[in-house]
Amino acid sequence: MSGMLRLAVAWATVGAFAWFGKDWLGDLASPLWATGLFLWLLATIVWSAFGVVHEAEELAEMLGEPLGTLILTLSIVIIEVALVSAVMLSAKDAPTLGRDTMFAVLMIVLNGVVGLGLLIGGLRHHQQSYNLQGASAFLAVLIPLSTIALIIPNFTTSTTDGTLTRLQAITFSVFTVALYVVFLLIQTGRHRDFFMDAAGEPGEAAEVRERPGAGTILTHMGLLLANILPIVLLSKSLAAILDHGIAALGAPSALGGVLIAAIVFTPEAISALKAIARNELQRAINLCLGAATSTIGLTVPAILAVGLLTGQTVVLGLKPTEMTLLTVTLILSTLTFSGLRTTVLEGAVHLIVFFVYLVLIFSP
Repeated sequence: MSGMLRLAVAWATVGAFAWFGKDWLGDLASPLWATGLFLWLLATIVWSAFGVVHEAEELAEMLGEPLGTLILTLSIVIIEVALVSAVMLSAKDAPTLGRDTMFAVLMIVLNGVVGLGLLIGGLRHHQQSYNLQGASAFLAVLIPLSTIALIIPNFTTSTTDGTLTRLQAITFSVFTVALYVVFLLIQTGRHRDFFMDAAGEPGEAAEVRERPGAGTILTHMGLLLANILPIVLLSKSLAAILDHGIAALGAPSALGGVLIAAIVFTPEAISALKAIARNELQRAINLCLGAATSTIGLTVPAILAVGLLTGQTVVLGLKPTEMTLLTVTLILSTLTFSGLRTTVLEGAVHLIVFFVYLVLIFSP
């Protein structure tokens, strides 16, 4: 019942903004009016995102790992790409938005969610185990992808200010997509067992699990899309209010990326933390590291494509302090997931790095 109510509210909101949105968004001078519209859209989008998580978890139960978390991760990243693209197309002057959003996702997921999760898991279960091969595979792809996208543009000599030439943008996008596709083939095919709990017995689990009918799977896929579409359709309206609010408040430009990342990944973060509390660390790793990898793998080609098609400047290179934080985060993640078990200590260290990131947003 709640799922149908969620869909009804979401699609009613889509209809209202399709019919009256132009007038409503035409004059945002009143802070009260702009805040009301923002809260309405925010609540609808977040509620729909929880619907996406619910349907993805239902599919996860039917299809097993790692397909379940992969579906959820790809769904969330599609929402992120839609929001970023909408802001870029509406603002026409957001050269760093894609970069800020990707960096925010990496910091929130790899430090905030992972740190809090390992802290909770350590306090509740003392030590937690996971499949080392899966975590290593994620990091083996994430490290070069994030370096190519967010660090190398600062050191190319063809352009300045962290931008790329047309040739670099096209080839880097192709390389990024190609590497991500290879990773997906590994994750869902030949080495699928890397992303399953090493302590479990996948063969027996597959026999016990009752194979769902095609109709049931298609129903949940349809509901998943029905929850995603309102978010995509409302993203342009939210982008207009978000851009106006940041400009009116004189807030740091990076705040837009942080808000988008927080809006999109909150439901997935809650799902990961619940999994850790149930001592399902492998599922949480699939969600967190999968989200970080998918964000770079899909967002970079998307924002570069928007930039090339619209003639907008796209700045990818991070600032020096941000590059340092990213480097520390990648090294720390490699160390955290280099053993067979995690403890409270790793969680505390990740959280400290995350708090440093939050301070630097407002005091660079």
